[in-house]
Amino acid sequence: MIEILILDALMNRDYTMYAIQKHIIDYFSALTKPSFGAIKPALNRLEEKGCLTCRKIMSDGGKLSGFYSITTKGKNELCKLLLQNLSENPLQFLSDARIKLACSAYLSQDERKKLFFQLKSLALTHKNAAEKTLNNEYSPLNFYQKIVLDNALCEYNNLITIIEGFEKDNARNS
Repeated sequence: MIEILILDALMNRDYTMYAIQKHIIDYFSALTKPSFGAIKPALNRLEEKGCLTCRKIMSDGGKLSGFYSITTKGKNELCKLLLQNLSENPLQFLSDARIKLACSAYLSQDERKKLFFQLKSLALTHKNAAEKTLNNEYSPLNFYQKIVLDNALCEYNNLITIIEGFEKDNARNS
């Protein structure tokens, strides 16, 4: 997901590594707060793939700063990453789905339709699994486990509602 967030940051302007981190925190802090230790290797991977370029500029204070720019290949990579299948792991799913939805404006209408379908299908799968566990009379769930599962159901329902709203908006704008 870090690559999606970096490419999202660079869609509208060039940034230093510090400014990329600040942009991600400013726009996505409710979902993630990546460290430089996560951002730097991702920048290197994206640069090696030709998805971004880095130009070095000497600041007034005499420090060399690298400014990153997204390339056409990087814009294509962003779309590819947004459409890539998500993990089947429910713990990772909610966070990744939210990031993909937040960045879905970069996709074409048909690509958004595909993304929304993919995310909604997986959300329904996870929701059904949680309901099955919660409603299993033979499942020895304690009070706390039931409350946590009930909360997970609420989160899946909320995500599905958001996706359905996006689907309607996407269809209206066709």
